Order: sequence, then structure tokens, then C-alpha cells
Amino acid sequence: MSRLALRSIDDAPDAAKPLLTKAEQANGYLPNLLRVLANAPAALETYLTVSGINARASLDLAAREAVQITAAAIHGCGFCVAGHTAIAYKKLGLTPDVVDALRGSRTVPDARLDAVARFTEAVIARRGRVSESELSAFKAAGFDDAAALEVVLGVSLATLCNFANNLGEPDLNAQLEPYRWNGPVAAAAE
Repeated sequence: MSRLALRSIDDAPDAAKPLLTKAEQANGYLPNLLRVLANAPAALETYLTVSGINARASLDLAAREAVQITAAAIHGCGFCVAGHTAIAYKKLGLTPDVVDALRGSRTVPDARLDAVARFTEAVIARRGRVSESELSAFKAAGFDDAAALEVVLGVSLATLCNFANNLGEPDLNAQLEPYRWNGPVAAAAE
């Protein structure tokens, strides 16, 4: 049961209604994350805007999803792990060994995505103050300065949605149920 109201298009604040309508049309359903964020239209607008900007980044979708799954697992956000797992399988066709490694914060059998996951972990753990060796390892995997900053962009997006989900505790939408993750709860939540 959600701790915060799950807004519908009908009962959302007026500023959130067109955003929810557009999101429902794009997804085919209204993700409960967005229903929680609709309580604060500025938060919903920020999430949708930053999501759109992140989608235009130079990192490809697989790398962006590696950032999102890694960050969500670190933050203990089962909703976002499930949502991004669905994208990893449905849109990217990533294999279970790759997705399971990302979800479990283990070495990813794809060297490029492993570099993204390790760099994402370092960015979060050190709040951006990654070591020279961590930055060098990321760049050695074929990434540049722009990509490093786009990992930070992805982490900022993940932080908004992970923390909003952790605060609101919305139920997982039925569409995401096959991708449920019951991994560790974020240390900060204990």
C-alpha cells in the first residue's frame, strides 16, 4: 500500500493532469511512480523533463539502463529495478546473465556495461569524487568526458525516482510484476 497518494488523471493537481495523460498514452498504462510524483507537479515535470534529456545523451540505451539499474539497486528501489529490467529485456534484449549481474551489483559479463556499472557505483559512493583510476578505467572502456558527465546525469535522474519511490512505497504495477526485484533495502532506509 502506497504511503503517498497514487494520483489518477482525474484527481491529480491541474498542473499534473496533462503530464499524466501524456505518460499514460506513451506507456499504455500509468506507472505508479508517476502517480506518486503527481502529488508535486514540479517533481513530476522535473522527472519527465530530465528523462527526456537523458534519452538524448550520447550514452546508448544499454549504458543508460545500466546506470539506472545499478543506481536503483544501490538505492534499494525495487520499483525502478523492475521498471528498468523490463526495458532491458523488452527494448534491448539483454540476456538474463547481464541483467541479473546489474541487479545484483556483480561483475557484468559485458565488459562495456560492467565499466558503466562500476563507474556508476563509484559516482554514487564518492558523490562524484571518483578516483583517477576509476575515471581512467571508465575511459579505457571507450567512454569520454561527456559520457562520464552523462553517468552523473543518469544518477541524478535515478536519485529522484528511486527516492520518490522509497518515500512513497507505491505498489508495483501489474505490468512490471514479472520483473519484480526483492533485493537489499538501501542502507539509509534501515
